[in-house]
Amino acid sequence: MKKLSLHACFLNLSLLVLLPYSKASQADKLEELILSRSSQKPPVTLSWAEEDALKTHSSAYVASQEGQKQADKIAALPGQPYGVNFDQYSGYVTVDPKAGRALFYYFVESPYNPSTKPLVLWLNGGPGCSSLGYGAFEELGPFRINSDGKTLYRNKYAWNEVANVLFLESPAGVGFSYSNTTSDYDHSGDKPTAKDAYVFLINWLERFPEYKTRNFYITGESYAGHYVPQLAYTILVNNKFSQQNINLKGIAVWNAWIDDVTGTKGIVDYLWTHALNSDQTHELIEKYCDYSSENISQICSNATRRALTEKGNIDFYNIYAPLCHDSSLKNESSSGSVYDFDPCSDYYGEAYLNRPEVQLALHAKPTNWSHCSDLIDWNDSPTTILPVIKYLTDSNIVLWIYSGDTDARVPVTSSRYAINTLKLPIQVPWRPWYSGNEVGGYVVKYKGVTFVTVRGAGHLVPSWQPARALTLIFSFLYGSLPPASPWKGY
Repeated sequence: MKKLSLHACFLNLSLLVLLPYSKASQADKLEELILSRSSQKPPVTLSWAEEDALKTHSSAYVASQEGQKQADKIAALPGQPYGVNFDQYSGYVTVDPKAGRALFYYFVESPYNPSTKPLVLWLNGGPGCSSLGYGAFEELGPFRINSDGKTLYRNKYAWNEVANVLFLESPAGVGFSYSNTTSDYDHSGDKPTAKDAYVFLINWLERFPEYKTRNFYITGESYAGHYVPQLAYTILVNNKFSQQNINLKGIAVWNAWIDDVTGTKGIVDYLWTHALNSDQTHELIEKYCDYSSENISQICSNATRRALTEKGNIDFYNIYAPLCHDSSLKNESSSGSVYDFDPCSDYYGEAYLNRPEVQLALHAKPTNWSHCSDLIDWNDSPTTILPVIKYLTDSNIVLWIYSGDTDARVPVTSSRYAINTLKLPIQVPWRPWYSGNEVGGYVVKYKGVTFVTVRGAGHLVPSWQPARALTLIFSFLYGSLPPASPWKGY
């Protein structure tokens, strides 16, 4: 019988507690992944992208994109509000013509001097969850979906206020992205995802050549703690060996899973320090559970079970947030509010993105769309991304790690423990930062890494604290720490 690590055991029990109350979400997919690999510990190597670049850069797939940009332009999204003052595009970019594999994107330009703004790529995690459904329509995109599942309202804190934002559904099998070779879905993983995303980018930049020299940044959340650093690494390596240079300047990850050992210890400590576990349960876990061991005792197993039972039926991804108790669509078309995020938003998004007229407007193939894919089988996932983080910091890539402080799934403690293993010198000590007149969180700048907490935000920071997220992405893109004193705000 296969023995489980403490982390896999903890996730196994958490799934038993969580799944009866909600649909599988981005964070649930992260739990399923790490449980599925249980005691497997794939080594982290930094040679694969360089080896691939040396072998294939001269024959990397780059297709003519003539006429595609105009074909991808969206006239209007069904139900969008009046007065939309920016261009939006969506469609497919083929990344492997032989397999018939293509990735779907949605792109929104800034309404304010887009030719002067940087290009930002956003990736959601899972693995296997949609950057369109989550990122674009529930977090940082220009629209959110009303409770009728038919109409949209503006997000005044959308990131295209300060950048041109590209959302990518990745890998194939997620959202509208697809492959005509179904075996591709059985061989999904970190490496092929990074390779396909790289091929997507070099072809997308052919389609939108005005962005080839623009400052480029990669951002994402959750399992994008794997996606974002590995894509950045792939770009840097290919920049050295190929003719398709991508002007990568920095990366930012939000509530990102980057290391199993520090991640698990962070969860255990967070539950206790936030009054979700008893002293006795925490003491048992600390005494009998080895975070790095593949073998766990029965006492440890019982203690982790008790830890998850003790916390009760709360939202593990935002411990102070309300739950969704009524997922039905509403008949009235009253507008939602960006100030009051609706915990049932997943249901509205699924209804909207499955409407035939919406799929037609997006230039998408008719698809039974869902937030997270059940098609893909993840076979490649290292237990730590810290060596990649170290490579990026040594390459002078700007790197920020954000952490919403009410997320128990990838809590602030996990991020702090992971960063601490890098033993980086502090350049700017811990201090509060401000969003408007309120403390938005706390920031510390290390050599090569800036760490920022977001007060009152859960796993999906831009959903729960959109103004604070916009303050932070502006600071990241324009090279300054977030404000150290109260200001007018957005």
